[in-house]
Amino acid sequence: MEESHSETQKKSWHDKYYKVLLIIPFSLVVFSFIYLGLFYSQHNDIMLKDISLTGGTSVTLNDNLIDATDLEDFLQNRLEEMTFKEISDLTTGEKVAIIIETKTDAETTKKILEEYLNYQLTDENSSMEFTGSSLSTSFYKQLLIALLISFVFMSIVVFLLFKNAVPSGAVIFSAFADILMTLATVNILGIKMSSAGIISLLMLIGYSVDTDILLTNRLLRRHEGTVNEKISGAFKTGITMTLTSLIAVLVSFFVVNSFSSVLSQIFTILIIGLIFDMFNTWITNVSILKWYVERKK
Repeated sequence: MEESHSETQKKSWHDKYYKVLLIIPFSLVVFSFIYLGLFYSQHNDIMLKDISLTGGTSVTLNDNLIDATDLEDFLQNRLEEMTFKEISDLTTGEKVAIIIETKTDAETTKKILEEYLNYQLTDENSSMEFTGSSLSTSFYKQLLIALLISFVFMSIVVFLLFKNAVPSGAVIFSAFADILMTLATVNILGIKMSSAGIISLLMLIGYSVDTDILLTNRLLRRHEGTVNEKISGAFKTGITMTLTSLIAVLVSFFVVNSFSSVLSQIFTILIIGLIFDMFNTWITNVSILKWYVERKK
């Protein structure tokens, strides 16, 4: 009886305050819009970009005897917009390489590195890649177009699936909020977005819509049980799905973080996005749908 009474209290609390809870996600969406607007006014873009999207030089030094701290200090004022990362062996933890990315051209970067190292860089002790700014800019625009097209087609499929503006709009809004909040957080953390990072935003659309469709389907198309019982059943299934994905991504992040900056960024963005997905599905979408169902009744 005590357990049943506790459940009733919880449900009555949610019945009373679920509309008020919508203030939190809407406030975060407004904050994200304002922050990204200010960010755009300062950087003339909605995100920080690495050399894969701006153009520049990437050098990998295969020398575990290099003093990484000393080298980074030496290069700090010599290379333009430099990022520096050590790569370690997964099993031993031993440093195996250093990756340097900069907007400085390849020839100048090579000369500066050889000045510090006191030996010539060759294909055996290093690898060097240079990407032109025009090619990178074109690639960046194509990725953004692909992201926009994916979101538009997702929205069309959702509308065709539910054939109702409010439930469909709630799903689309939740997915949009996931991406918006994730992008704002990535900028706050100072992460430079690569092409792989934008692709992870594409993946996030799929993760976001998955649980939202599950919840909407349970609430609108199942006839047995009360609204709260339907929400509770959808929550148990949906939160299990999201937490399973989140744990898998977290484990993968800690495994690859020491030796792959590309995979590390993908998993970082997915972790941030999945956390916001839980928030937007089980607060934003639940509240909108519950409000809609109660008014419909």
